[in-house]
Amino acid sequence: MNTAELVELAQQLRVDSVRASNAAGSGHPTSSMSAADLLAVLLANHFRYDFERPDHPGNDRFVLSKGHASPLLYAAYKAAGAIDDAELLTFRKQDSRLEGHPTPRRLPWVETATGSLGQGLPVGVGIALAGKRLDHNGYRVWVLCGDSELAEGSVWEAAEHAAYENLDNLTAILDVNRLGQRGPTRHGHDLDAYARRFQAFGWHTVEVDGHDVDAVDRAYGEAISTTGQPTVIIARTLKGKGVAAVQDREGLHGKPLPEADEAIAELGGRRDLRVQVHEPSAARMLHAVRSGHLELPRWDEGEEVATRDAYGQALTALGTGRGDVVALDGEVGDSTRSEFFAKEHPERYFECYIAEQQMVATAVGLATRGWVPYAATFAAFLTRAHDFVRMAAVSGAGINLVGSHAGVAIGQDGPSQMGLEDLAMMRSVHGSTVLYPCDANQTARLVAAMADCEGIRYLRTSRGKSKVIYGPDEEFAVGGSKVLRSSPDDRLTLVAAGVTVPEALAAAEALERDGIRARVIDLYSVKPVDRDTLRRAAEETGCLVTVEDHHEEGGIGDAVLDAFLDGRPVPRLVRLAVRTMPGSASPEEQLHAAGIDAEAIAAAGKLLVEEAVVR
Repeated sequence: MNTAELVELAQQLRVDSVRASNAAGSGHPTSSMSAADLLAVLLANHFRYDFERPDHPGNDRFVLSKGHASPLLYAAYKAAGAIDDAELLTFRKQDSRLEGHPTPRRLPWVETATGSLGQGLPVGVGIALAGKRLDHNGYRVWVLCGDSELAEGSVWEAAEHAAYENLDNLTAILDVNRLGQRGPTRHGHDLDAYARRFQAFGWHTVEVDGHDVDAVDRAYGEAISTTGQPTVIIARTLKGKGVAAVQDREGLHGKPLPEADEAIAELGGRRDLRVQVHEPSAARMLHAVRSGHLELPRWDEGEEVATRDAYGQALTALGTGRGDVVALDGEVGDSTRSEFFAKEHPERYFECYIAEQQMVATAVGLATRGWVPYAATFAAFLTRAHDFVRMAAVSGAGINLVGSHAGVAIGQDGPSQMGLEDLAMMRSVHGSTVLYPCDANQTARLVAAMADCEGIRYLRTSRGKSKVIYGPDEEFAVGGSKVLRSSPDDRLTLVAAGVTVPEALAAAEALERDGIRARVIDLYSVKPVDRDTLRRAAEETGCLVTVEDHHEEGGIGDAVLDAFLDGRPVPRLVRLAVRTMPGSASPEEQLHAAGIDAEAIAAAGKLLVEEAVVR
């Protein structure tokens, strides 16, 4: 498009942003209006995309990091012919695809859910990494950011990672409209303040008047021609551009324009321009999904193996059997054992360093391109990335997260390193799968099973070695459990997972010596939980003891209780968990101090049975 046409297209995007928000009675039209010129030039002159084939491997990728400016995105979809005017005016209404913040669950052209600010650029880095290192399809990644969100530290994790990886296929477009939600941003219209920061991280920077369509056009061309560096276009804009009553004025964030009809008239009225978006280059997906038979590692019963070691070996084998599996780690690969995968499949291994938010965002970005990511760090450190995990679920992203060094059983390192909240955190995520294996063969099977699950999948691994109790051919269904001991005379059921399974088995032996038969359930699938087995155990034994190396809130005990929340009678239940703040001690001392070792389990079980007899 030429200059006049671009100006008209930008005005149409503004008008349609105002109309959509006005029809909804809510929304962010002024935030959309500031970036209208930026998106108009991109859509008409530089973006390569087939809206009828959103999965085309050669398509450029666009991420609206400032997701509240969704009216602008939907106006652009209308201009491209992807939606019609009638659908545009369903914005924010029930059952509409046009949500207040865009999600890929509803719209095939949306790469990732945004709205929690500071996440668009990190995910964009993941998509660009896929293009640069894996797909080799020549597509570009464009991320439109707001200036307010640059206060988020995750943006600078992304900035450093993008420059380190030389992502010259990535362009960030910074809409510097000066105003945030409650007033001016930290740096206002000081473009150089943003330029200095990005330059310090190694980015190529272009400062531009964001309402000069010719200047913006040249800036995009410069970004495309820049090699060896990501580019950020820092555009000075005005919030509410084009309508005098709202332009560059405070107090209007997140509100429809007060006089929408007059504003539309001031913008030149309704238009019905259509944009012929450039077609993507011919491309094909290069990675194979499967290469044949999967040969998982095998261990003999009685061997001493840490489940973290089993994870690393199983993931490496999975990477050999499936060409779509990739691994990420947060600079602890020698501890999580992701390094095993790195040595065998270096081209599909991503070192994210100690930047857990960026690690999860990279996993999400890779998943958007059809890869199956496994991202690992210490369980305790995943808490930093919880909002990214939450938003990944909103996106419907399929990612595998692995938390090692969980619980007090890690021993002497102390509480800062002990993941004691991770099961609760991951169970609370919509549609998540939470797995906690107790031995090597179980771990290997679950690592493979995770690849074919949907949504957020979490595997908890342990630092110390544990005895292999299952044979290498044992099957472990997601949503299942294993009954390790049972008899018709059981008076008690012990429910454990991970490191507490051996403790529960030892406790059952001690209880039997006291004349109390105890059933033992290995609840390796914490979510979804095996309700049928738990209910049967409750009916047949009457008493349950749950034991977990985790805080009592939200973990295995709560997962077991969930099996009885549909009106069924709740059994007599004792929940053993970590209730005090641990210090440094040996693993055995830690389990004993927390009251979750065999001795404590046996004592709690015996007391529960005796009380049941009295009553």
